[in-house]
Amino acid sequence: MTAWQLELDGDVIRTFSSEVYAVRWGEQPAMLKIARHDEELRGHTLMTWLGGHGAARVYRHQGAALLMERLNGSPSLPQMVADGKDDDATRILVGAAHAVHQDRPGTWPALPDLRAWFRSLEAAAAGGGDYATAWEVAQSLLETSRDVRPLHGDVHHGNVMTSPAGDWRVIDPKGLIGETGYDYANMLCNPSLEVALHPGRLERQVDVVVRAGGSERSRLLAWVQAYSALSAAWSLESGDPVHAARTLELSRRAAGLLASAGN
Repeated sequence: MTAWQLELDGDVIRTFSSEVYAVRWGEQPAMLKIARHDEELRGHTLMTWLGGHGAARVYRHQGAALLMERLNGSPSLPQMVADGKDDDATRILVGAAHAVHQDRPGTWPALPDLRAWFRSLEAAAAGGGDYATAWEVAQSLLETSRDVRPLHGDVHHGNVMTSPAGDWRVIDPKGLIGETGYDYANMLCNPSLEVALHPGRLERQVDVVVRAGGSERSRLLAWVQAYSALSAAWSLESGDPVHAARTLELSRRAAGLLASAGN
């Protein structure tokens, strides 16, 4: 903090992958994030490349340290959903993803291909069942990728906040290269599994994303099927088979909607 002349200005958040400090940089409120994991380092790379367009502005970046503007916790997208404004929250998420996906001059940042991100699902598919079915869908999507570009990789209700200017911006990206449909599928599995599994919710929010220009419906459902199975596979790896089974239910629902659309 001394090198950048920062003053602590709030709580410190520590996780297995990073430390986040509320600080002041001169008169400017800011956030200092120290990466402790490769995923966070890739996120720093993408945040810097975005240059404040659709993302929190980066003031300084050196190695594991990223100094960025402090976004507002209110209004909150999770609270918006709790208040019955799920459609509005989804439209905001789509807009935030659109901003990240915009064409930009210059070379893309060096980020991992989305195919590597699905290795956990490939491993889970060895056990057969819904994982194997979803892995087949994922392979088809990856082999026929369209609209490929840098992705946020974790677009959800907690990672989109308002700037001091009042526009919505992303934070905490994973940083991937792949089809934009992946980012839209992620948002449909949030803000919580309980919300995502509410009867009729997936159908409605898929339509909201499609109307907002986020994706073509059948392909979006395929991405939801693949992504939610991937998320379930991560839960298996973390030793939580109960959460994995519930997450896999969302994959089955997407598959059912996809099959119905084909009839």
